[in-house]
Amino acid sequence: MLDFEPIFEFSRQNCGAICAFLVPANLITTLVNLILLAKQSSLSKVRLTVALSIVFALTLFLHISTWFMIGVVTPVTFILLTLGSTCLAVNFLAIIYQPQFLQLVRLANERLAPKARSQES
Repeated sequence: MLDFEPIFEFSRQNCGAICAFLVPANLITTLVNLILLAKQSSLSKVRLTVALSIVFALTLFLHISTWFMIGVVTPVTFILLTLGSTCLAVNFLAIIYQPQFLQLVRLANERLAPKARSQES
């Protein structure tokens, strides 16, 4: 039978480094996904960023679950759980509702463009 305890210990002992990588990675891949959608990039690029974002979010969930397993329940664990859930939800919703997202971007551009032009004059 597989023994995951050494992996869990590694996760807990290197928590600072793991979180220092996973938190920005989640935020950056989510932002890149939204930018690619706004620029109407190819679907393969968008799917790649979504897949990468899902991997980062699930890794963050697994890391947080190691703390829950030993009974460490702090605000930080819930904040990280919320961050991972939000990034995961934004990426899934951006893919599922891609046409509506593009309409939202166009609407925002139409509303912001006249204001930007009037400020330049």
